[in-house]
Amino acid sequence: MLILALETSTELGSCALWRDGQITERFCPAGKSHSETLLPLVRELLSEAGLKIAQLDAIAFGVGPGAFTGLRVACGAAQGLAMAADIPLIPVTSLAALAELSAADRVLALLDARMGEVYAGTYTRHGDTYQLQGEIRVAAPGDVEFPADAGWLACGNAAGAYPALRERLLAAGITVQAGLLPTAAALVRLAAPQAVRREWIDAALAAPLYVRDKVAKTVAERLSEGGRA
Repeated sequence: MLILALETSTELGSCALWRDGQITERFCPAGKSHSETLLPLVRELLSEAGLKIAQLDAIAFGVGPGAFTGLRVACGAAQGLAMAADIPLIPVTSLAALAELSAADRVLALLDARMGEVYAGTYTRHGDTYQLQGEIRVAAPGDVEFPADAGWLACGNAAGAYPALRERLLAAGITVQAGLLPTAAALVRLAAPQAVRREWIDAALAAPLYVRDKVAKTVAERLSEGGRA
């Protein structure tokens, strides 16, 4: 089984190759846009493995939520490569990738959504995958809902970006792992079992998961909320 994975939902862009359980990963260079560096990195990764796109069984991509420009980069690249080679796509959420990185059984995945908000999703491990409990939400740090019972781990960069959120988590008895960002390696570990079960989509159906409808606030809105123009 050969699967290429693309993840650019945050500033940590990456690609990874799954080859029968072996993973090779490359990270986009810092200081350059993912749109500039992702595809050259993919070509390098496949060239080193002696592979062509047409030999892949599937391409997995980080569908979101995350940075709007970044989501379009991974989705567009995955869609273009897959359509050219007539291979399917496997969308994986950035929050599920965070849960996979944490390796915990019960995870509250929290990603900084910018504009003073947090993307949040609650996941539980079931065998080789993580299942979302309820819906992915976007909320202010003070409004993020926590699981009512004990034994949860919170992970993702939102806890570091918003100290008040971290304090709320700790006060609720939730362990915090704040430094995680989704990676292509975590994404492909989730995608591989889906590929075995042929749980994929046609490349023409690929679309980013934005969660919130409003992608930007006006200067007046930010100033009225105490932000900067």
